[in-house]
Amino acid sequence: MKRFIFEERNGLYIIDLAKTLQQIRNAVEVVKEVIAKHKTVLFVGTKKQAKGVIRELAEAANEFYVCERWLGGMLTNLTTIRQSVKKLEKIEKRISQGGDGLTKKELSLLTKDQIKLDKNLSGVRSMRKPPGLVIVVDPSKEHIAVAEAKKLNIPVMGLVDTNCDPDPINYVIACNDDALKSIKIILQALTDAIIEKKNEMLVTEGKGDRNEEEEEEGEGDDEASYVAAKYGSEGKEESPKSSRRGG
Repeated sequence: MKRFIFEERNGLYIIDLAKTLQQIRNAVEVVKEVIAKHKTVLFVGTKKQAKGVIRELAEAANEFYVCERWLGGMLTNLTTIRQSVKKLEKIEKRISQGGDGLTKKELSLLTKDQIKLDKNLSGVRSMRKPPGLVIVVDPSKEHIAVAEAKKLNIPVMGLVDTNCDPDPINYVIACNDDALKSIKIILQALTDAIIEKKNEMLVTEGKGDRNEEEEEEGEGDDEASYVAAKYGSEGKEESPKSSRRGG
């Protein structure tokens, strides 16, 4: 992390914020490129300072997140994770039906299972294929997530503190990953970029649809003009002789 440190004072390392600002700008462009390719983003941050922010911003951007506990194989063994999601859905369905045929104790145990599974899987319930980018808060704590992403060649963007190794991270953002305000400012910038790009793509698609409709209407107008010219206002084909005067 030496290349990202401005100086050392009384045993404390001060991060070069000029470099951090440029890293954030680069990260925003990277996130937009991922969204433009119709790929998803996975936010990962299980430390106390990051949990609430990760959930709030990922849900705002309609992207996947893990904020409670990284379950081994969430990326490399997605099939098993999908089975756990199906199990959660079955439990929820049974509870919603009133737990017919179950004793109070069995229903209580089932509810506990539902709470536990939902806590760990709520942010990835609809994730059916690996994401296009993993954004990690504190890569040293989330080293399993980083390792799984690297194994699948998924690029990793990390909020990296002075006590972390930046080498496994594709896109480093040097910052204090123990400060809530620092985490929120950076993730907010990335989330805003995701939402902005999605809205931009929706507008572009909408314009494309309108252009197609206009082209179809134009073709219809041309056909109507041709029919009118050929058959006249009463819908009967005009005779070439009708334009001549008698004599």
